[in-house]
Amino acid sequence: TASALGRKVGVSESTVVRFATELGFKGYPELQKELQQMIKSKLTAVQRMEVSESLIGDNDIVRTVLNGDIDLIRETYEKTSREDFAKAVSTINKARKIYILGVRSSAALASFLGFYFNLVFDSVELIDTSSASEMFEQMFRIDKEDVCIAISFPRYSKQTVNAIRFVSDRGAKIVAITDSDTSPIASYADCLLVARSDMASVVDSLVAPLSLINALIVAVTLSKREEVINNFNKLESIWDE
Repeated sequence: TASALGRKVGVSESTVVRFATELGFKGYPELQKELQQMIKSKLTAVQRMEVSESLIGDNDIVRTVLNGDIDLIRETYEKTSREDFAKAVSTINKARKIYILGVRSSAALASFLGFYFNLVFDSVELIDTSSASEMFEQMFRIDKEDVCIAISFPRYSKQTVNAIRFVSDRGAKIVAITDSDTSPIASYADCLLVARSDMASVVDSLVAPLSLINALIVAVTLSKREEVINNFNKLESIWDE
């Protein structure tokens, strides 16, 4: 808080607030969020570890981390535009082919989404390689009839940004799932879904992004109810064998 920072550096709370406004921010909370974003994207792994140790201290790690995840889900829920969410569902449903892009830590999210979308849609391409050449080899046929669901969280992958630029140039629709509207992929998005992702030690919390992706899967599944039922009936016969 502004009060805690003031005590730490030996100034009043009002001085901290004035300092934030003089830097061009609306107040201290806006400055705080900007600094948090910088920490997530700029600090080295060792520096992030040092910051998390100072924040957690002697507190119960399980309680601290899980309560933090609960807060991230709550804030994501409150700030997710239902209009943008519905637009993303519609865009995905109308696409000829769905490309799902996520590398590094985002690869796990992309894989989860890809697994369930493969049960719903006929044409889904999961791109989770960090090799730039392999990435473009998988995407070179993409065009305006397709959609790319790009998932990117700090530290943002340069390969993902380059791939999304390519997708945009080809005229395909882009659904971006990321942590901020200032994310490098946000400006390319036709549909932007923002999920909070704050660090816990060297590990970024992907709980809120996974929850938002889960909601996306449920929404798409319900909107294609008949096709999904038909697909699951076929799968049930295979699973029973």
